[in-house]
Order: sequence, then C-alpha cells, then structure tokens
Amino acid sequence: MTPCAALGELLARVGARPGAAATVNTEELNQWPQAAVSALKLQGLLLKARPAQSVVCTGCEQECSMPVHTVQRANAPVASFVVCDKRSDTNRVAIAPARLALWRCDAKAVCEFVAASLGLQQTTVPPPDDGSLLIGVARGNKRTQMLCLRVVQDHLTLVAGTDGLPLADVIVFENGRFTLDQIVIRHMVDAAPTADPRHTPSTVKREARKIDTQAMYAAWQKAYRALQKKHPDKSDVWHSQQIAKTAIAQSRNASTIKKHMLS
Repeated sequence: MTPCAALGELLARVGARPGAAATVNTEELNQWPQAAVSALKLQGLLLKARPAQSVVCTGCEQECSMPVHTVQRANAPVASFVVCDKRSDTNRVAIAPARLALWRCDAKAVCEFVAASLGLQQTTVPPPDDGSLLIGVARGNKRTQMLCLRVVQDHLTLVAGTDGLPLADVIVFENGRFTLDQIVIRHMVDAAPTADPRHTPSTVKREARKIDTQAMYAAWQKAYRALQKKHPDKSDVWHSQQIAKTAIAQSRNASTIKKHMLS
C-alpha cells in the first residue's frame, strides 16, 4: 500500500458516511505505511477518538458484533474481552488494545486539510442546501472560484463551479506530507464554467475581496514592525506616512494605514 492509497482508503470511508466520522483502529493503521500514518495524524486527518465499545468477536465463525468488557486489576494491565454466547466451548475472547484504539476523520477535517494545503482562508459563508461544504476561494491563473467538497456516489469530490474531480486524484505525497496538486487545482478553477467573473456568485467575490484586504493589512503591519526597528524614535503617524509612499499602500492614505497597521 502506498501513502496515497492509504489516504484514498480513508477518504473513501469518509465519503461512505456523509455527515458522520469514519474510524480506523490502530491495528489496521499498523498495516498502513507508517510515513502516511504519521502525516495523516500531523495534518489533522486522523484525530484520536474514544475507544471502541464493541468489536467483531473472533471466537467463532459467526463473527458477531459484541460489546467490549474491560477489567482493571491492581498491579496488572487493563484486560479487555468480549463474551461469546454462541458456543459452549468458548467464553471470554481477549481483545488486543490495538483493536480498541480508534482514530477518526470527517468531512470537516478534510475541508481544513484542503484549505491548509492550498493556503486558503476558510469561508464563513453558510453552506448551500445541496449538502456541499464550502472550503474557500481558490485562485487560478485567470479567475477565482469557491472550492467545495461534495459527496458524489460515495466519493469525496472537490468542486469548482460545475466542475469536479475526485479529491483522492489530486492529492500527492511529497517530503513526508500530503498536499494537493496546485497546478491541477488552478486549471480546474480557470476551466470551471461559472468561474467567469460575470457569473461568479457575489459571495465568492466578497470572499476574494476580503482575502485581498486582509493580505494588504498584513503587509502594512509587517512594514510597520520593520520601520519601528529601524526608527524607534519616530511616531506612528510618521511610520504610516512612509508606508503610504510605497506600493503596498495600494493608494490608501496614511490615516487608513495607521488604523490597520496597529490592529
């Protein structure tokens, strides 16, 4: 199993359980590439979950789902087991701790991963009624478009406009981390029919403007800190006037710059 195949398996489980979390136990994760498992945990795609309360009993061929019993004895490790009630020659069946330790992943975690991989600010726009989850505004080479996560035939699909790609198909594993193929994403954003600015939803335009504005404020704040180090004796008014003379001012006046460089 390759790292991308491991992630594909996890995403398939999330897609098969819309609105709920998919779980994987440690016993199964031990069979996955450890580099992939480490990355999934580090990047928030595998989060620690509550231990399993029931497991498939291996005491006989019927493989029943049975509740787990746990016993804590003094000076002894915790013992977990199920009770087989189908055969007279089987009673307690021991359960290894690795079968009970669970890790979870859901659509929200996947959206956060996509946003982090592409450097997007996650949107605050309410989700539509079609079950899609809005991620954030992505930029192509020519256009901007809202990226969404949608379940299509039990598969997690990344959608821009009316175009979509299976999410697993645009993820790569490089340098010990999962990330999205940004070239493919930019092409999808540019090719999406509704990415034409005349047809881009107003919410997407607002999100794009918001991101641009926040980036501008951040540039002012960075310039202000640099000027403070060079000229600690100068006033904030002087600092804002110097920033107003640069390209990052974007034609804003010193008063506006002063207000936001201090926030």
